[in-house]
Amino acid sequence: MVGWLVILQHVPDRVMVIMRSGTRTKKDTSQNATLEAESNGKTMSGSSETSLHSEKADSTSVSNKAPSKMQGIVFMSLILDLLGFTVILPLFPALLDYYSKHDTSGLYSTLLSWVATFQHLIGIPARFNSVLFGGLLGSLFSLLQFLASPITGALSDVYGRKPIYICTLIGVAASYGMWALASNFAVFVLARIIGGATKGNVSLAYSVMTDISDEKSRAKGMALIGVAFSIGFTIGPAVGAMFSRWGSTGWFAASAMYALALALCNIVYTYIFFKETLPETNRRKSVASGLSQAWELINPRSLFSFSPVKGLEKQERAKLVQLGRVYFLYLFLYSGLEFTLTFVTHHKHSYDSMAQGRMFSYLGLVMALMQGGYVRRVKDGSEKAMANKGLIMMIPAFILIGASETNWGLYTGLTLYALGSSMMVPCLTALASYHGAESHKGTLLGIWRSLGALARAVGPVVTSIGFWSMGAELCYIIGGLSMVFPLILLQSC
Repeated sequence: MVGWLVILQHVPDRVMVIMRSGTRTKKDTSQNATLEAESNGKTMSGSSETSLHSEKADSTSVSNKAPSKMQGIVFMSLILDLLGFTVILPLFPALLDYYSKHDTSGLYSTLLSWVATFQHLIGIPARFNSVLFGGLLGSLFSLLQFLASPITGALSDVYGRKPIYICTLIGVAASYGMWALASNFAVFVLARIIGGATKGNVSLAYSVMTDISDEKSRAKGMALIGVAFSIGFTIGPAVGAMFSRWGSTGWFAASAMYALALALCNIVYTYIFFKETLPETNRRKSVASGLSQAWELINPRSLFSFSPVKGLEKQERAKLVQLGRVYFLYLFLYSGLEFTLTFVTHHKHSYDSMAQGRMFSYLGLVMALMQGGYVRRVKDGSEKAMANKGLIMMIPAFILIGASETNWGLYTGLTLYALGSSMMVPCLTALASYHGAESHKGTLLGIWRSLGALARAVGPVVTSIGFWSMGAELCYIIGGLSMVFPLILLQSC
């Protein structure tokens, strides 16, 4: 539930997948595949959906008779990855409190001295310092993902999916190993930097699914990614909280070693079973061409104007740009409030890591039921109405979360939050997928995911500053009421 996701907290986002039923035309199927591929907002594709050139199923080096097998391999790899990634989520507030008292590197006290004058000037409680530092780390992690994922995709276009995928897994494992040994705050921060810079395996998973799938099987592959996220975010936090009670060399060490063990297993599993899905004949000849497209996924001007998407009429481009603003503003507000959720329950309700884990499991279960039982049955053309409902739910959800003094009030807000957020990303992505020619869907989707990643890179730090300076109640009331702005903008899309 941290804005890294996605991670996504990523996040963050949690991956949201809509599975449509019924007969589809070719255009409808492509739009559905685009919708399902967005899911997380937490993550980005490589260089402007670099797998466009591998759109044809018969161009892969994996036998077309066995796409389901490779889909299953990617699915299991993501399960191992996400079970380890989500371990830290319920521990984050307690980790920062721990380093505020036991940091031997001096980094925490140095950061604290930079804000002490302002803190005393406006009377901010020292107990909220961990919220501020947490927001800085969360935004740094997401910013590194925002910058690194397109580059990772570009490299995979030249050198193949498998070697780059394994390199990202090695980086993730290294970050867990450093976390396990992080006796001071500086090492912990370095571990998060390495983790953010190498967390490109999820975005590569989307490219792999596109490599090995045709229009009929792609929906199933994208749905498996969504299922992996649901499992990871339902089980992982609770297991991470449980392991945190068994640490002997540090209360968090057992959780970190558990995540490291999963990451090492994932490396071995991927090395043995993963088969290259992008043959040499379909690869780019140089890294430079891929990086030039990756730049379009990093440059804010091209993101907000959707300039790489060619062939749009002026009015259609204006609607797409407006929809992109809605998406960015929503995720900017959402990711920040989502990131600070664990700090709300830690400070206001005295939740320990186990209580945090149970909360994450509850949210994951509600979202999974909502996705599987209701959202996937939404009819084409109804996405805007559902997005409106989701945004309306988010307003009282965050107000209740911030203002409630009891568990009943808190969980009422959490329920509305889970229901509303389950609708938003898939429905907004569906609306975006209706724009542009079929040949530019991949480019549009790459920009869309990068917009989401950019929002998650700035949302946590801004909201954490608000939490730090105003407290949970006022911060969440303002954040909840601010959901009115994307709601108003959405009406003109």
